[in-house]
Amino acid sequence: MSEQIQDILDDVEHLVSLPAACVRLNELIDDPTSSADDISRVINQDVALTARLLRVANSPLYGFSTQIDTVSRAVTVLGTQQVRDLSLATAAVKTFNGIPNNLVSMESFWEHSILCALCARHLAMECIKRQREAVFVAGLLHDIGQLVLYHLLPDLSRQALEACLDGPNELESQEAERDIIGFDHAEVGGELAHRWSLPTLTQECIAYHHNPEEAKQNRVETAVVHIANSIATLAELNTTELDNAPRIHDIAWELTGLDESVIEPTIASALAQIGSARALFIEK
Repeated sequence: MSEQIQDILDDVEHLVSLPAACVRLNELIDDPTSSADDISRVINQDVALTARLLRVANSPLYGFSTQIDTVSRAVTVLGTQQVRDLSLATAAVKTFNGIPNNLVSMESFWEHSILCALCARHLAMECIKRQREAVFVAGLLHDIGQLVLYHLLPDLSRQALEACLDGPNELESQEAERDIIGFDHAEVGGELAHRWSLPTLTQECIAYHHNPEEAKQNRVETAVVHIANSIATLAELNTTELDNAPRIHDIAWELTGLDESVIEPTIASALAQIGSARALFIEK
């Protein structure tokens, strides 16, 4: 990891940080001696986090037949891992909305991120039958490094964006960033996730979502987010033609066991849920 990335992250950590409850929640999940009551107690100490978690748990995204009205009930129904993942998702969106930038609208940024999260969740159900909420969170946060670059290196980031739009070689965003800045948003986002002690799965999915073959421990999940990122772009453009989205590496199809037939149903699933998800995560 370059010294310049470390300096950038030192700067951004003065601006944004996860709530103390999320930091403690991460520690408890990784502690085999902790209990569900311990986890519920930490979340309940943060009123805003509690409200956001219950709002998500009771949303149409989950469709539970009975109301989940307490954190303890959410932990029982969803499980400690999913509660942690969803708590991180809601807290991170709120946190990153505090990073100003003049290059993209936050609404469009989160629209793509939410579509990626929904696509990742659908793909996970198709190919690994687990980690649905973990890859949802990873999909939601996959581009957080962009927000860091847009805020702290706006001129270079603008040049990278213009190179993608106007360049003769049709560079993808991470390629333009590496050419102009010297590193890309995935590297920055992955390192920030590491500093925040987010789950290793989340760290790898963010860091390698453009290069899933480089993931060390969670290659299938990273491949899911890689594919989801491209399908989310197709959903935004209302097309199923892969030439209109970032290239999906062959290794991602191999790792997941999926093929292009999954694109259309994944788009349909994401678009059917985007309204509910937008209401939960994009704060007006």
